[in-house]
Amino acid sequence: MIKKNELHTEVLVLGSGPSGFAAAYSAAKNGARVTLVEQCGDIGGISTSGLMSHWTGTCGSPLYHEILRRSAEKNEFKSDNPTLIDPEKLKTLYFEMLDEAGVRILLYTFAYDAICDGDRILGATVVNKSGMTDIYAKITVDATGDGDIAARAGAAFVLGRENDNKMQPATLMFKVGGVDCDRAVFLPSFESTYQTEKGELQALAKQHIPYPAGHILTYRTTLPGVVTCNMTNAVGIDGTNANDLTKATITCRRQIDDIIKYLREYVPGYENCFIISSASLIGVRETRHFKGKYTLNEQDILEAKVFPDYVVKDAHFNFDVHNITGAGLDKTGVQHGFKQAVGYTVPYRCLLPEIKENLLLCGRNISGTHIAHSNFRAMPICVGIGEAAGVAAALAVKQACRLADVDSKDIRNVIGI
Repeated sequence: MIKKNELHTEVLVLGSGPSGFAAAYSAAKNGARVTLVEQCGDIGGISTSGLMSHWTGTCGSPLYHEILRRSAEKNEFKSDNPTLIDPEKLKTLYFEMLDEAGVRILLYTFAYDAICDGDRILGATVVNKSGMTDIYAKITVDATGDGDIAARAGAAFVLGRENDNKMQPATLMFKVGGVDCDRAVFLPSFESTYQTEKGELQALAKQHIPYPAGHILTYRTTLPGVVTCNMTNAVGIDGTNANDLTKATITCRRQIDDIIKYLREYVPGYENCFIISSASLIGVRETRHFKGKYTLNEQDILEAKVFPDYVVKDAHFNFDVHNITGAGLDKTGVQHGFKQAVGYTVPYRCLLPEIKENLLLCGRNISGTHIAHSNFRAMPICVGIGEAAGVAAALAVKQACRLADVDSKDIRNVIGI
C-alpha cells in the first residue's frame, strides 16, 4: 500500500501553462505561500513543452507585457517582434520568475483528485515518484487546461461544443531547420494564401498532405533558418481521455514526414528543410467549459462589453475555431474577417464555479461558450486570467474571506488595470 504524504500551503495552483504560471507568480508576489504542481518536466505548458511559435492575440495584462520584455532581453538573436517565443529561453525565464516570487514547485507531478468537504474544496491529491500527497490549501486554482480537479470536485461543465460535445482538433507542433528565410513563405492563418507556379499553397497542402492534416501554417522563430510549423492534425480527440491523447500523439507524429515532403516540394525557401525538434506535449485546444457564476459568450466579445466586475481588460483575438472534422478553419471560425478591433473584458464571475467554494477556474477552462472560448484560449489572455486568479487568491487569503467576497476593484487595483 502506498503511504500518503501531507503538505500544507495557502494557494495551490494546478498546472503551469501560461495561466497557471501567472496565477502562481501573482499570488506569491502578493504575499501568499504558493505551491505549483506541473505534470511535465518544465514550466510553461503549451508555450514551452508544446513548442508554441508565438504569443498570438493580446491582453492588457501587465504580467504578460513583463514576460514579453524579459523574454526579448534573453533572446540571443534580436528580433523586432517581441511576441516570438524561444521555448528554451522561456523555460528558464519562468523558473527565474517563480524563484523570485518564492513559489514552491513540484514537477513531474499529476493532479489526481480533489479533497472536498461537501462543496468546499480543501486542496488536491497529487501523485509523483514520491507517492501520493494530499496538499491542503486555503485556495485551489485549477489551471490544468481541462479542469481536471474542478471536474473531480463535481463542478458542472459542458464538454466541447454545446450541441454535440465535439471539440477542436489536437496538434503536435514541430520546428524545421535549413530554411532560406529570405525567400521563405510564412502563412500565419488558415485564411492566408500564397500562389506559386505549382498552385496555391493551402490548396496544395490539402491535396498532398494526408487527411486529417492538410493545411499550411508556418511561423518565424527567434533563430536563423528555423521555422515553426503548426500543421499536424488529429480530429475526434477527447483531451480528457488518456487513450485519445496517445492516439493524437501517434497520429500527428506520423504526419510529420509527409508535411516535410510537401514543404520541400511546394513551398519556396523550404527546399532543404529538415525537422529539428517536436513538442513533448500534444496541443489540446478544447475540452471542458465549466459553468461559472457568469458564462462569457461570443456576443460579449463582439460588443467589447465592459463588465462591472472585470478583472481582465483589452483582451483581443479572433474566433479561432479549427475545423472539427478536418484541416483548416471551421465554418464557424473567423480570422482575418474578425471585425471587433477593440479589446474586451473578462468578468471575475467567469473564474468562480457555481456552488463550489475555495476554487478558482483559470485559463481556457473558465466559464465560456464554445465560440467565446476560441477567443479567450489565446495565451496572452490566459496570462491575464491567471494574473487575476493569483491576485484574487492572495486577497482571499489575506482578507480571510470567500472568493466570491473578494472585490473585483481590489483585484484590478493590485494588478494595475
